[in-house]
Amino acid sequence: MEKEKVVVGMSGGIDSSVAAFLLKQQGYEVIGVTLKHLPDELSENPGKTCCSLDDINDARYTCYKLGISHYVINVTKEFQSEVMDYFIKMYNAGKTPSPCIICDEKVKIKKIVEFADKMGIKYISTGHYSKKSLNGLLLWDKNNRKDQSYMLYRLNKDVVKRFLFPLSEYEKSQVREIARQNGIHTHDKPDSQGICFAPNGYIPYLKKVLGNEIKEGNFVDKNGKIIGKHIGYQFYTVGQRRGLGLNLGKAFFVVEIRPSTNEVVVGDFEEILIDKVEVINYKFHCEIKKILCRELTARPRFSSKGLSGKLYFENRKLYFKFNEKTHENSQGQHIVFYLKDELIGGGEIKNFEK
Repeated sequence: MEKEKVVVGMSGGIDSSVAAFLLKQQGYEVIGVTLKHLPDELSENPGKTCCSLDDINDARYTCYKLGISHYVINVTKEFQSEVMDYFIKMYNAGKTPSPCIICDEKVKIKKIVEFADKMGIKYISTGHYSKKSLNGLLLWDKNNRKDQSYMLYRLNKDVVKRFLFPLSEYEKSQVREIARQNGIHTHDKPDSQGICFAPNGYIPYLKKVLGNEIKEGNFVDKNGKIIGKHIGYQFYTVGQRRGLGLNLGKAFFVVEIRPSTNEVVVGDFEEILIDKVEVINYKFHCEIKKILCRELTARPRFSSKGLSGKLYFENRKLYFKFNEKTHENSQGQHIVFYLKDELIGGGEIKNFEK
């Protein structure tokens, strides 16, 4: 009987390498696909982030050792327009972007699905640590620190149905051990850190790309009083405390960013606490009317432990009302909703209501 085929997105890292290995063990015919999405000048900078030319070669070698086919697809144009340009646009608007979420939706997994469709292959896979419910929805596995359901919330339900998650039952330490025991050469490869197209950090990247668009401005309090100078509003995010350079005998937090006046509003911790956000660019995997005013768990950032509250419409705008005030509310970040651990949707945080 012919084996079921699965296309595995191979980044060159340990997770996708072990995912491919496990799927082959389970009897699938595995086809590895690596996306070259970084411009050449960034692809040649190995070690700090993912997706360099070294990573592509690691993926190719892993596929060779596993005895599986490997393809490389160039998606640099799509990545530039959908992710890198978006990243700059958001910081210029005084917001904090989530490039990896957008990349998974509009570039990486989209291209893997397109490749599988062209090859007539039903299943797709990656090295994500995720689980699915019996309803075909992503699950939040609270027992796994690596759970990545948050990052995949924008994937359509029909795509999730096609997903195989071979790492769903493993911790990262176990994955490394599987790789080591089975001679996968990336077993001791460090986890990638930061943003792939900003290997030296997002501030040097913004300086390089924006250049003279970045200008010094004023730190002000809520009453407009000037209390210091900032080096460019694009370098700050709501809730930030460190790195402000304000040595005034007390801690200040970024409360608001005003691109139109080049001002960064700072204040006490209490001033960043809110209990309501507007949700835009939302995407749900069930009928919204069925979950309105129901008790949900929200994660307004990847590191969030979960906050309770309810969704509702007001003047045709969608809002989430937290049961308690929170500081997890940076504009541009994504808020993801769960009903009894099932991921039902999410969207982008637009503004805050005191």
